[in-house]
Amino acid sequence: MSELKPRARSALSVANLLQPSGAAASTLPALFISHGAPTLAIEQSATTHALARIGQNLPKPRAIIIMSAHWLSTKLEISSNPKPKTWHDFAGFAPELYDVDYPADGHPELAEHIAAALDTLGIQCRINPLRASDHGVWAPLRHMYPDADVPIVQLSLPKYYDSVACYQLGACLAALRDEQVLLVGSGSITHNLRALRWDASSIDDHAKAFKHWLLAQMKSDIPAALDWQQYPKYRDVHPSDEHLLPLFFALGAGQRVSVVHEAMTHHSLGMDIYRFD
Repeated sequence: MSELKPRARSALSVANLLQPSGAAASTLPALFISHGAPTLAIEQSATTHALARIGQNLPKPRAIIIMSAHWLSTKLEISSNPKPKTWHDFAGFAPELYDVDYPADGHPELAEHIAAALDTLGIQCRINPLRASDHGVWAPLRHMYPDADVPIVQLSLPKYYDSVACYQLGACLAALRDEQVLLVGSGSITHNLRALRWDASSIDDHAKAFKHWLLAQMKSDIPAALDWQQYPKYRDVHPSDEHLLPLFFALGAGQRVSVVHEAMTHHSLGMDIYRFD
């Protein structure tokens, strides 16, 4: 794990780039969303109802910046596609899932502004004008903002990033919350696909214990949370890291955690949603 440094606060401002919201200025939280299977997009469940309530209860964002577990890259990339397509980046699901379209705009100017600001902080990144929206983006946002009327900038997850690097990136962008920009990490609090039991009502006790342990660390000892691989047999919950790392992006942007929604599905897949203020 890389060294944890003090949180960086930049003078990053986007006031002149975004359309006024029409509401009084309000600091938005950062969110971590467990997006589960792609079928989340067409489900009606406790999780999708929780997502809908978030969209109804929060002040409407002027933009969304989201890190998805499904965009792995060799270097940090920022999507500047003005009209990102809805990418059905999966196979073997029901035909109606492939008919889902989430036509939210991108925001090239915001993407370029963020890239320039990160560059001044010594964080290497590049603009990607072609990136489509993967299901880690549109499956949850379809329930939060069904009109697809909030522009989206997607961040990649570099393959060399660990929990600390994601945390520090979230900290660098945290000031945008004051300008009604919603920062989101989209992944899964537990994600061992080999342990799934489709439509089972049972719960994987090891996965449940892990997420409760990690939540406790985030509330009391952030360095311990960032050192999550100290957890015994952590690979039984996360055989690979990519679905958990967006959590630390959200943590860096907010730090004070509260549980918005807690659930397990398909035996071992955690569907928790956390808010960071």
